[in-house]
Amino acid sequence: MHYRLRPIRIQPAVQEGQRGVLLTDPLRVSHKTVFVPDYLALLLTLLDGSRDLGTLRTGFELRTGTPLSTSLVEQFISQLDGALFLENERFGTAYDATLSEYRSAASRPPTLAGSCYPTDPGEASVYLERLQQEASEGEHEPTDEVVGLVTPHIDYARGGHIYAKVWSRAKPALREAELVVILGTDHNEGEGRITLTRQDYETPWGKVPTAQDAVDECLSGAGEGVFDCELNHRWEHSIETAIVWLHYLLGDKPCPVLPILCGSFQSFIEGTKNPQESNEIAATVGVLTGLAKRQRTIIVAAADLSHVGPAFGDVLPLDFVARARLAQDDEQLVDIMSRGDADEFLAEIRKDGDRRHVCGVPPICVTMSALSGARGIPLGYAQCPASEDETSVVSICGMVYQS
Repeated sequence: MHYRLRPIRIQPAVQEGQRGVLLTDPLRVSHKTVFVPDYLALLLTLLDGSRDLGTLRTGFELRTGTPLSTSLVEQFISQLDGALFLENERFGTAYDATLSEYRSAASRPPTLAGSCYPTDPGEASVYLERLQQEASEGEHEPTDEVVGLVTPHIDYARGGHIYAKVWSRAKPALREAELVVILGTDHNEGEGRITLTRQDYETPWGKVPTAQDAVDECLSGAGEGVFDCELNHRWEHSIETAIVWLHYLLGDKPCPVLPILCGSFQSFIEGTKNPQESNEIAATVGVLTGLAKRQRTIIVAAADLSHVGPAFGDVLPLDFVARARLAQDDEQLVDIMSRGDADEFLAEIRKDGDRRHVCGVPPICVTMSALSGARGIPLGYAQCPASEDETSVVSICGMVYQS
């Protein structure tokens, strides 16, 4: 039997004084964790589906000069298999059961309630109202001309003032909207995929209905593959952070949403192909453009900007000078976003190979493409701490696009 490690989260860790990596499941099909000490971590790179127990042991010994017993390798594989971290029939069965449970539920339950925002509806309303009040001084008046917006997906504690500026400015337009499309970063999908769901999203105030007719239209254009990674919606936070603000501002006014997760654009950043050469992406952009022509539609990109510093794999910590340079680089991106030029935005990211790890590239590009060159108004920028020593940051911005 040959063994392949499935996509999992790998983070540095220390257990009982021993350094290594901790493996967890971002999809939460498994709630188990596996600690792998540094001296065995190389085995993870060999789990590519081409090796059985014997060649795993041999491959490790050839690369390290350290012999491993067959029983140790068997124990290692058994531990990974028991945690559902291998691509095999056992994981497939568990995945299918989890997906079935997700689809049969009355709605997608909130995952950030109690951490990002209060669970109680009254307390959640008070919390968001306070964020609005703190961000309101000197801001532009709300307008009903908004056709799209860029909002963060970082937690409200760090990005609340930017959220408040954007959503408050768009409130009149949102109250008049017949459909709100929310494009979120899919942090668990690296294939540049468009991922839909038919589930309604829950918030502290109830359910926000998913527009089934819009889902059907996307499905017809982009194909059945848009549901291949549907389970990613279950724990992905990017759409949830936007829907909570939307529901709060809508109150009792019903308005369906079209929640769409956008996978990584890394292959487009590293290559020469344009995202519109992907059938799923091109078809989705076409559908969104068509929907906006037939009904009052607001398109939302739930997207953060740069992720810089040791917390994100960079060698050097950010000092004052590096922060200032980051702000200048981000300002260039925001300026391009304000012009609504998706091609220029991607070209800017390509210049340094996405050195700043801009995780909002996919939803921002799809939003600008669907809005067909609408002009944006920047509504704030911030660098949010991403480590206790504040040597790593996540940068965010807010923007509304007007007709």
